[in-house]
Amino acid sequence: MWISILGCSGGIGPGNRTTSILIDDDILLDAGSGVGDLQLQQMAKIRHIFISHSHLDHIAFLPFLVDSIFSQIKEPIQVYGLPETIKALKDHIFNWSIWPDFSELPNKENPVMQFNIMAPHTSIQVGDRKITSIPVEHVVPGVGFCVENAEGKSFAFSGDTATNNSLWKALNKLPSLNTLMIESGYPNSMEALSKMAQHYTPAILADDLKKLNHKPHLLISHLKPGMEIQISEELHEYLAEYQVTCIKSGDSIQI
Repeated sequence: MWISILGCSGGIGPGNRTTSILIDDDILLDAGSGVGDLQLQQMAKIRHIFISHSHLDHIAFLPFLVDSIFSQIKEPIQVYGLPETIKALKDHIFNWSIWPDFSELPNKENPVMQFNIMAPHTSIQVGDRKITSIPVEHVVPGVGFCVENAEGKSFAFSGDTATNNSLWKALNKLPSLNTLMIESGYPNSMEALSKMAQHYTPAILADDLKKLNHKPHLLISHLKPGMEIQISEELHEYLAEYQVTCIKSGDSIQI
């Protein structure tokens, strides 16, 4: 199972792309600005898109993706999300004012995109991979995802979250956890703001990781631009017992 980090930054700037993760070549977790670096033929291979929550940095390039490969799509791209997330996409993005509603184009009977409600703790089977939705704690309803393949390898993605219990309970039920991509958006000195925005700091993340029974490779995402060095140093201090990688857009991991 190949994990390609198209985007993972908490902001934009040279080399920074917002959250989007490509699983093998056909599954996308979130559709931030990292999608824009794919070649057209790579975009056309994507068949399933799982959206963690409705914030712009996680959905911004979904409209452009569908529009770019419109003429190449023979079967609808399947988009999955919480009821609140799908409603936000329909009401505020694919509403004919901001962007055309591609769930009705070229016609309602044969659209290029289909929305699918995916409740927490439910799974979708895509080939030999199972994607499970896990509720997390954020300022809008959000989930993380766990991807398991037929060989028993597993990759989990937290989405955006603050301290919670649901993520860890779900991950502890797995027989093993190879890799966990989890956010740490702010340094410890900005703990008050992180709690308002419901993001992790290194110290809060370290405390929450005590709830996890596995020792996965940690891929740290969502670092705010300009704060990467400070956050990275604090992560390595607080998470010394883990293998920790502060990932960058363009990184690729085989599990």
